[in-house]
Amino acid sequence: MLSFGKRIASLRKELKLSQTELAKKLNTSVSVISRYERDEMTPSVDTAKKLAQLLNTSVGYLLGENDNAELFKNPDMLKRFQDISEFGEEDQKYILYTLDALIKNVKLKSIA
Repeated sequence: MLSFGKRIASLRKELKLSQTELAKKLNTSVSVISRYERDEMTPSVDTAKKLAQLLNTSVGYLLGENDNAELFKNPDMLKRFQDISEFGEEDQKYILYTLDALIKNVKLKSIA
C-alpha cells in the first residue's frame, strides 16, 4: 500500500505537475511539497483537502482509506451520496438496502 506522500507524488506525476507547480497552486514552497512526498511532514486537514482537490482525488484516497483514486471523481455520484447523507438514519437504511439489492442484481446478471 502506498504511503500518503507516495500517493501525492504519483497523482502529481499523473497530472504532469512539477513540485514547483503544485507548490504554487497550494500556495506553499517546493520544500514543503517535497517533505510531504517523502513522508517527512503531514499537512493540516485543510491542506490535505486542498491537495486532494488539486490532485483530483479524495482525502480518503490520500490517507489510504481506499485504493481507488477515481472513486469520488464523478460529481453525479458524489452529489447522490451527499443527498443520502442528509436524510434521516431510517431513510438512509431503506435507500442503502434498495441500492444493495440493485447492485446485487446487476452483479448476478453479469455472471450469467
